[in-house]
Amino acid sequence: MNPADLQGLRSGSLASREAHVHDLLERAREHGDESAIAALHVLVRDYRDFHRSLYSRALNHADVFADPGLQAPLLDALADTRYNCQAWAAMGCAAMDITAAVPQLIGLLDHPQWIVRGESVSALSRLGDASAVPALAVLLGDEADWLRQRTADALAHIGGDAALEALWHEFENRRFPRIGYLASTLALFTPDVLPRLLAAAESPDPDQRYWAAVALGSTGDDRAVPVLERLMAGDRGVTVFDGEVRTAAKKALRTLRRIKAAITERESAKSL
Repeated sequence: MNPADLQGLRSGSLASREAHVHDLLERAREHGDESAIAALHVLVRDYRDFHRSLYSRALNHADVFADPGLQAPLLDALADTRYNCQAWAAMGCAAMDITAAVPQLIGLLDHPQWIVRGESVSALSRLGDASAVPALAVLLGDEADWLRQRTADALAHIGGDAALEALWHEFENRRFPRIGYLASTLALFTPDVLPRLLAAAESPDPDQRYWAAVALGSTGDDRAVPVLERLMAGDRGVTVFDGEVRTAAKKALRTLRRIKAAITERESAKSL
């Protein structure tokens, strides 16, 4: 490692050190510069010796210098409340596929800082460990809409029966009027979820029919077409937020057809 690369992290104004981190990341990204990567490794490994701003800027791009050998310091930083960079440590654990971080990440889902909760959800999503599903399911009831959406995406990415059940339970027993994020994530469980969505489209509850229509459109499955056409033609139900079921069905049909067209186009391109 070039001593100047490490010295640039240790001396000078904070602004100059931040600029140096940016330079190291660029060199690592564009040229695979071994000296720059080594300096970034020191920053993560000896994080307590460096300003938090440098650490967070580097970990925002952890994939650029990922290395399994950084597991121990990242796990330390994940638990270090005094250094207070747990959100960025979570980013690093995700980028470096550190599955040993899963128990700690689960423990951070109720952290008082919103950024820590959010990055913990994102990290658990990327790591894909099904053991996180019960704890993630709790966040589907969080007051923050963005966190509920991120959590639903995480559950869909992790996949499996438990994740589907968590999303479906929230769909059936919704606690919030707008649950488009649930509809779109449930659609990712096609074909298994299709019978449930078709049944939900027959519900006496217009809100459930509305969101079932949205989800059915996102499946891209032709079996949803007759139900969506029927809802579009004759369902005058209105949701609690004044959305019309027939309008949702009309939009869902357009979505379904776009998905089908995209699939056909991809398959045609593969056959060339």
